[in-house]
Amino acid sequence: MLTGTQAHQRIVPENVGILGVQMYFPKKYVDQAELEKFDNIPAGKYTIGLGQTRMAICDDREDIHSICLTVVSQLLETYSVPTSRIGRLEVGTETIIDKAKSVKSVLMTLFPDNSDIEGIDTTNACYGGTNALLNAVNWVESSAWDGRLAIVVAGDIAVYKSGPARPTGGAGVVAMLVGPNAPLVFDRVRASHMEHVYDFYKPDLHSEYPEVDGPLTNVCYLKAVDTTYNRYLEKLTTIENVPTPTLATLDYLLFHSPYTKLVAKAYGRLAYNDFLRDPENPAYAAHAQFKSLKPEDTYGNRDVEKAFIEVTKESFAKKVAPALTASKSLGNGYTASLYFGLASLISAVESEQLQNKRIVLFSYGSGLASTMFSLTVRGPTTQIAEALNLNARLAARTQITPAAFQAIMELREKTHNVRDYDPVGPVDAENFFPGTFYLDRVDERFRRTYKRVPLA
Repeated sequence: MLTGTQAHQRIVPENVGILGVQMYFPKKYVDQAELEKFDNIPAGKYTIGLGQTRMAICDDREDIHSICLTVVSQLLETYSVPTSRIGRLEVGTETIIDKAKSVKSVLMTLFPDNSDIEGIDTTNACYGGTNALLNAVNWVESSAWDGRLAIVVAGDIAVYKSGPARPTGGAGVVAMLVGPNAPLVFDRVRASHMEHVYDFYKPDLHSEYPEVDGPLTNVCYLKAVDTTYNRYLEKLTTIENVPTPTLATLDYLLFHSPYTKLVAKAYGRLAYNDFLRDPENPAYAAHAQFKSLKPEDTYGNRDVEKAFIEVTKESFAKKVAPALTASKSLGNGYTASLYFGLASLISAVESEQLQNKRIVLFSYGSGLASTMFSLTVRGPTTQIAEALNLNARLAARTQITPAAFQAIMELREKTHNVRDYDPVGPVDAENFFPGTFYLDRVDERFRRTYKRVPLA
């Protein structure tokens, strides 16, 4: 890290990227197989059809403020970062409990001796975390950088009304420490696709639940995959002089994961796009019948989908599956979802194996905003994996019944936007990890106060 004297000399930062990662998820979860039985639907609908195993649950004791307070405090503590070393704090979330006051402003309670911290919140569905991350990277690389570090927070509580979308909920938050001389270095290549679409949005401020057009949002997601992937490959050639890049050029791929079955479809689309770029390649000889199809007509084509999921099955297991551990077990974290993937990959793959590998990330937020960008591993990731301790923490959670989950959802509905309220969720070891912040009270003017579970 740079000293204050070095910062004033305006040293140009090198290898700007992610220095550390921490994540928080609720201790309570519901099992998706049990939820299938409770909902009286065919077995496998959620576990195979969606690719999910468990879903993280927040009761009335947790909100976007509390989960972000928890993860930022954990990041500072596990990496022993003095609060004075932070010069920027960006939050990406779509879990809004105040139309004016930012989550970032609440997080300033963790920095009592340092009010000189830039940044506020970014909102656009599941894309806000990525925009916050790019903002932080741009700040470190800019002439305004003062030599300090940035923290990026991406997190949400994803809930849906009773019905087929409810099992695609989840919760969690990821915090990243950004600065120079990082082990996870940002490449110069990124490609975006932005468009105005009503595929998923939250116009009713009296409810936590979104308006969702499921079929449309799947098409929008896959279209964004196609568009950003082709632009990303073109920029690999023009910016980094990579000749004729394809899926084989890329080492690991992380995707925003509303549910993990959609990730398998998205990865198959990359191979389909490679096929369109080189239809005479012998590797795709068995799929010549798809050459005459217009790409825009293939999003709902099951034959195309199945064919390219099968083509990529082996490489998916190596390049994508290691990054899906958290998403399968936590559900959709909205802005955190993509970064669940980064935490999972670092936790699953040894540091030595990751060295000099390119990690490509696809970020998508409905409405819509999307970017494909990449990191290259330039240093050891062992400390990050140890700080995350992901598998042990996932195993230490408390399972609740589907009936208890339903009761929690009914409680959240009744208490959304209430004032003069004392939460009723129990504060004990069954419901909270050590060091977790929780909502203590909402007063008559909607002001929220929090307490913290002891660390030990």
